[in-house]
Amino acid sequence: MYENSYPAKRYQQTLSFLKEVVPPPAELLDIGVRNPFAEIMEQEGYQVHNTAGEDLDMDLSGVRLHPAPIVTAFEILEHLVAPYNLLRELKAEKLVASVPLRLWFASAYRSKTDPWDRHFHEFEDWQFDWLLEKAGWKIKKRHQWTHPVNKIGLRPLLRRFTPRYYIVYAERE
Repeated sequence: MYENSYPAKRYQQTLSFLKEVVPPPAELLDIGVRNPFAEIMEQEGYQVHNTAGEDLDMDLSGVRLHPAPIVTAFEILEHLVAPYNLLRELKAEKLVASVPLRLWFASAYRSKTDPWDRHFHEFEDWQFDWLLEKAGWKIKKRHQWTHPVNKIGLRPLLRRFTPRYYIVYAERE
């Protein structure tokens, strides 16, 4: 399945957290285009709808088309200029969202080949909490994990000990 792929640890951590806070079967709106993790969620018993790739800073019609009771947003909010607008617009009662954490020893991610694949935000955990709370969400559960890489050097060593991903479960206030 996904055990031998690059995002294996991230997928395992995300799926474990999701199953704990929102056990399958459940209907989800997964923010972002169809992706391999959406397929994994379906294999685990979730009914998954995705947005269509619209610019979610400008066009929230994809969110309005699928008013699912639960929304997931895995590594998508950091790509938005104004994630507050999307988070405020969601009509769901439950949200499971993850973001990459800001690393003090590495600059924000920016693809060298895809002009759209870049992080406008890399949050500290308190910043993401504050954003969610300001948008009307109450955080019920949190989890962080590292993302080690198989390289030699100071930054790879720091990645073994410094959390890179942050996931939360929140409910509408």
